[in-house]
Amino acid sequence: MTDIGNIQPMQKASYKKCAFSTICCSYYRLQLFKINSNNCYNLFNFLPASMFDSIPGYEGIVDGGGGGYHPPPMPYAPMPVPEPANQPQWKNEIPSISEERAHKAFEEYVSNKCCYRSGPVREGIMTNMETFNTYRYRLETFIESRSTKWCQEPFTGQRVDAGIQPAPGPWEIAVQPPVFFTKHKQDVRVPFTSSVKNCNSCQGMGSNPCSSCAGARNKVCSVCNGSRHRSDNESCNTCDYNGREKCSSCGGSGSHKCKTCEGKRQLLVFINLIVKWSTEKDDYVGQQSSGLKDHNLESVSGKELFKDAQYMLFPLHGFPDVAVAQASERLIRDHQKKYGNTSRILQQRQTIELIPITRVNYTWKENSYVYFVYGNEFDVNADDYPTTCCCSVM
Repeated sequence: MTDIGNIQPMQKASYKKCAFSTICCSYYRLQLFKINSNNCYNLFNFLPASMFDSIPGYEGIVDGGGGGYHPPPMPYAPMPVPEPANQPQWKNEIPSISEERAHKAFEEYVSNKCCYRSGPVREGIMTNMETFNTYRYRLETFIESRSTKWCQEPFTGQRVDAGIQPAPGPWEIAVQPPVFFTKHKQDVRVPFTSSVKNCNSCQGMGSNPCSSCAGARNKVCSVCNGSRHRSDNESCNTCDYNGREKCSSCGGSGSHKCKTCEGKRQLLVFINLIVKWSTEKDDYVGQQSSGLKDHNLESVSGKELFKDAQYMLFPLHGFPDVAVAQASERLIRDHQKKYGNTSRILQQRQTIELIPITRVNYTWKENSYVYFVYGNEFDVNADDYPTTCCCSVM
């Protein structure tokens, strides 16, 4: 590289302008080719068309960067028809707890609240206990979805197979699913899509001009600011009376190794298939008149009355709470319509739980209060607890 310190002033200005233009272009290119943690392109609209081959079945990726989610093809063979499960004889039994168990749950609840005084627990008098019947219907649909993206990585001699034979479609690639209702993600390199391209971030050079010195290898001296003299009019020994010093950012090389190709000059470009398995869940809680808000029941479990798992479910029938049976029919229909068109449904599961709720009325200092004990965990809710204090940690 030409030493900018050894050329004439007019040539020096021209050289600096050219170097600055070069680094600006290289920096702009680098921004367009930023990649995410999976080494997949984010800003495909700016990439040159020559970076990507036209691969049948994946044409949409070139235009938009990501291919989006690919709907599954129609099944080759008829899918199994859902059958009604053997449902038990529904019994409208309301579980109850003893006064001792309710009081113990209340005591544990208050002891875990730093701002709750224990007076109402020790001195309160229980006046009434009432149990309530609350059903929770839960529908879970385990689905598999597939999407594609153009990805790249530095080329270090990996297998190149683009054009050897047609690439398989997104749903033709065999991938082993996890255990049903287990969240999982897997990346698969689509066969016969890998090709080698020159790195466009560095124009295949393996490096980019240093942004600090614009590729000149040196900068204006930080001590004399290019004047060659210090503030005391003595000659500047930092730059040896030259007015410029070696760029500390690039060590005087004038460039940095390309971050995109890691100095390899070439990229392996390929299509990445992202396979995701997830469980889509919806709950319906039957109406209950205890006064406890439904959101409190989200964190507790109940007694399991019924469970059915199939490829496709059949709605409940004969359930004593008509609203729960209607919710089953509606949610199953909605899930099959919502997820069946964009993903592949692998399994569905429906359960019914009976969540016990006990409302306890008690008095303390001639005033009436209420608390609730609910769920198998005996959680407690006491929004009107009478003695609370404001405390803070200093």
